[in-house]
Amino acid sequence: MRPESTSKTRSAMPDPNSCRLLLVEDDRELASMVAEFLSTYGFEVTIEGNGSRAARRIVSENYDVVVLDIGLPGTDGISICREVRSQFDGPILMLTARGDEIDEVVALEVGADDYMAKPVRPRALLARLRVHLRRSESQATASDAVPTRIEVDDLTIDSSSRIVQIGRTPIELTTAEFDLLWLLARNAGNVIGRDQLYQELHGVRYDGLDRSIDLRVSRLRKKLGDDPVQPRRIKSIRGVGYLLASES
Repeated sequence: MRPESTSKTRSAMPDPNSCRLLLVEDDRELASMVAEFLSTYGFEVTIEGNGSRAARRIVSENYDVVVLDIGLPGTDGISICREVRSQFDGPILMLTARGDEIDEVVALEVGADDYMAKPVRPRALLARLRVHLRRSESQATASDAVPTRIEVDDLTIDSSSRIVQIGRTPIELTTAEFDLLWLLARNAGNVIGRDQLYQELHGVRYDGLDRSIDLRVSRLRKKLGDDPVQPRRIKSIRGVGYLLASES
């Protein structure tokens, strides 16, 4: 989880169809294409092609969301995300050129909310951006009628403070990991299919190929001290999806 003491905060999140977006991409043709497409849906897009400058701009220029390429001149996207994550509380979506699983794992570990492999599909990018912005808005304006704290055995998840604990021990999670755990916790004891997980977390239908959910589950198990071979907390239901189990 990102430290609250150093994060920028906002009184309200922007309309998903009207927000300031920083696109950090050194491929000028791709950047122009993506910026033109997103601008037609209300995004105010600024393009930055240099990694070293991008880190400073993310922190100082108050963007609502960042789309960040991994391979950049100056400073790579992984280093930028790691540097700014504690100071920027908006969604960060990373672009990977190779669809390399190592890049995807590292992106999630350093605090990225999501990632997409190139070539970029503009409509899929738009859908994911809208999902993350809607989720941020709903978290900021959650009704008191909606449970904000869930306990499953010794695991406690608090959505208002976005704090996760096992007993009294805090567990540091990225935003993407927290969102997945919260969704599983809200449905504890029930199997959630990959299609549903993907739809709720990414806003688009599962294509049968993307392994981002599986990678997040793997990272969650490790951070929760779950046995990857015979997990007792997050169980895989072969051919269906995942289940957050309760021993009580």
